[in-house]
Amino acid sequence: MSFNSEQEEFWAATYAEDYIKKNHEFDHNLGAEVWAKILANIHGEINTFLECGCNIGRNIEQIKQILPNAQPSIIEISEPAFNFVISCHNFNHAFNGAILDSSFDSNSFDLVFTMGVLIHINPDQLLTHMEKMFWYSSKYILMGEYFNRTPISLEYQGEKDKLFKRDFGKLFIKNFSVRLVDYGFLWGHIYDSAGFDDITWWLFEKN
Repeated sequence: MSFNSEQEEFWAATYAEDYIKKNHEFDHNLGAEVWAKILANIHGEINTFLECGCNIGRNIEQIKQILPNAQPSIIEISEPAFNFVISCHNFNHAFNGAILDSSFDSNSFDLVFTMGVLIHINPDQLLTHMEKMFWYSSKYILMGEYFNRTPISLEYQGEKDKLFKRDFGKLFIKNFSVRLVDYGFLWGHIYDSAGFDDITWWLFEKN
């Protein structure tokens, strides 16, 4: 597999197995409550959704509790995580590779989302990733990431240039034809056990 950045290589190979071990046990009932709140202001049904960067499928498991009839699809760069998640769930579409290398038709999914993924994307490629999400979505785009008013880079697991914080929502709404539906903050003190550690989320609808 070829990579578009050092960040992709890190997640696909260097840190793949360790991340699976780190993210294996969650309170899915609490997570389902979180997703119910996040999607509360969506109008109409979500029949299809795409998670960009699903790892071992924590969000898939939790969303299934509140949207049991929705057809999930995934993009996952880590081969071990991809093999694990496809052994646990049935997907309409499943792509093992980088988001930038994926290829779905435009307007293919009612909801397209990331949760803790854009923070690990090379900042020079961030808008290109967001463009993919916008292209794939027929209606809603959601991103849940670490917030900072100004872009900063932090060490992650002792590695430099693997974790970036910024106002992802502001960047998205300024560059794409969308309206803000809702936004919120998931305090890790309450939601760590469900896998949400101080995440700020934004839900957008295409104009």
